[in-house]
Amino acid sequence: MLYDFLKIKSIAGELKLSHKKREFGITVSTEELIVQKPHVNYHVRLADITQIVPYRPEKGLNPFRQMRKDLDGRAVTAVHEGGDHYIFHVSSAVMHNRSGNFDLGACRMIIPVKPDVLKEIGKYGGLLVIA
Repeated sequence: MLYDFLKIKSIAGELKLSHKKREFGITVSTEELIVQKPHVNYHVRLADITQIVPYRPEKGLNPFRQMRKDLDGRAVTAVHEGGDHYIFHVSSAVMHNRSGNFDLGACRMIIPVKPDVLKEIGKYGGLLVIA
């Protein structure tokens, strides 16, 4: 099955990794995180990520419904691909869709992130791990 991902026209910094699976893609550079879903991309400068925390929806509850229940602020996206999900708190993000680019301002994003990708985001974003 072919999914309609929008092409990433430009990326700030040096590309470090890019992964696409089914209806989800993630690209990390030394300066930027790009989350891809069919027909939409979210661009976040790594410097604009203020916090990343684990997200665990209640068992038996649809992750999208749980997201609306858990987040009192504006949630941008949630993708249920299995594995570990994290809430990214960002001070600024840009959404790119077929209608253009739109500044989202401060928001929260729930996305699945593999450990190696999370490590790269932390490394280049200058984030500290607090256990």
